[in-house]
Amino acid sequence: MARVKQFLRLTALFACAGFYPVGTGWAAEHTAQCTQHPAPALPPALAPWTSPTPVSAATQPDGLNVALLTVGKAAQVTLHPTTDIQYSVRPEAPGGKVSSGGLLAFDTPDAGTYRVMLSGRAWLDVIAQGKVTDSTHHQHGPACSGIGKMVDFTLPAGRQTIQISGSGTPTLEVMVIKVQ
Repeated sequence: MARVKQFLRLTALFACAGFYPVGTGWAAEHTAQCTQHPAPALPPALAPWTSPTPVSAATQPDGLNVALLTVGKAAQVTLHPTTDIQYSVRPEAPGGKVSSGGLLAFDTPDAGTYRVMLSGRAWLDVIAQGKVTDSTHHQHGPACSGIGKMVDFTLPAGRQTIQISGSGTPTLEVMVIKVQ
């Protein structure tokens, strides 16, 4: 009974804060409400989300040159079993033996705020200059867009690494855009 009460308190807290964990009943319920045909148009900055190109995530840092994302373009990323991945920095939530993950790289032409978007539930770290970068904002994507998670990071110019871990699926759509 105590666990049920704790769950209800947390659910109420998340609802009041506008946060709903991706991959929970809310996400499934939210997706089920997407019966509009055609789906609502995305804002111009997110329009590339609808036409991803295939990319295979790297399993170790020295494979990042072939696991390269382009800012402003979506990618359908093939992930790998967690047991096959050598992360640059140990993820806070590495996932279990049956989860998937991988490494991706992207170049930021100038310093600023960049948003990383995922289609599903997974842990996301951005490594800049060899260190995990703290996120500055989290939110869900627009309703019916397929964007499950959007996380903002303040990044320097240069090559950045995305570490995905704990994914329950072997593929995720990923996109990076510059916000400011």
